[in-house]
Amino acid sequence: MSDPTRPKAPRIIAVANQKGGVGKTTTTINLGAALAESGCRVLIVDLDPQGNASTGLGIEPDARTYTTYDLLLDEVDLEDVILETGEQNLQIIPATVDLSSADIELIANEKRSFLLHDALRQPAIDSFGFEYILIDCPPSLSLLTVNAMVAAHSILVPLQSEFFALEGLSQLMLTVREVRQSANPNLRIEGVVLTMYDMRNNLSAQVEEDARENLGDLVFKTLIPRNVRVSEAPSYSVPVLRYDSASKGAQAYRELAAELMRNHTPVAA
Repeated sequence: MSDPTRPKAPRIIAVANQKGGVGKTTTTINLGAALAESGCRVLIVDLDPQGNASTGLGIEPDARTYTTYDLLLDEVDLEDVILETGEQNLQIIPATVDLSSADIELIANEKRSFLLHDALRQPAIDSFGFEYILIDCPPSLSLLTVNAMVAAHSILVPLQSEFFALEGLSQLMLTVREVRQSANPNLRIEGVVLTMYDMRNNLSAQVEEDARENLGDLVFKTLIPRNVRVSEAPSYSVPVLRYDSASKGAQAYRELAAELMRNHTPVAA
């Protein structure tokens, strides 16, 4: 029986696609920033050994005393791994290259697929008041990605607007099905968001048409444009919403956040 005095549980969304270069980290950072800008308290979990989400939010390597590696494998408390970013309402659990060995080390652990699930449900999570947790997954269907899927309520799939964009989705959907059957029966697809969309390019329009024909309402109405400001923002270690608040990229992520929030129903604690 749920505790009526307990705060509403945060909605946990894994941002996943085993293909690299589709905009996972960019989407995680900027969607998180847009949700935070709207007043939601947001946690980003950097689960990619490259640590780009951490770098993109200005977390210097020296500041990453404890990371997702420590959270998963050393059972470090949430209070010790969550860091402030320069954005109001937006915090992060950073990552370093240490995470690249996690897959090998996880294999020997009986609860290897549930470590992130359990870590994000420590009682201490309530004190932060998060409404959304976004997990930036590595570009592979590894044990780290499986951990994200087991921990998450849903999966958001960034899809680059290019030829063969839909081809890799079948393997991702197969992994989702396996996780549903074995560990997380309530896991659902949050949606597919088309990234790097070029309005001047017929190919982008064709990819959009194919995606909507094959996936229907799973495809977000919001399109993330190919935008130089979105590309430049990481080199300044800030989201595009702060780098150029009036840019088309910033506006698109605000629209995506608004669409995401409209789609949601409360999650039981």
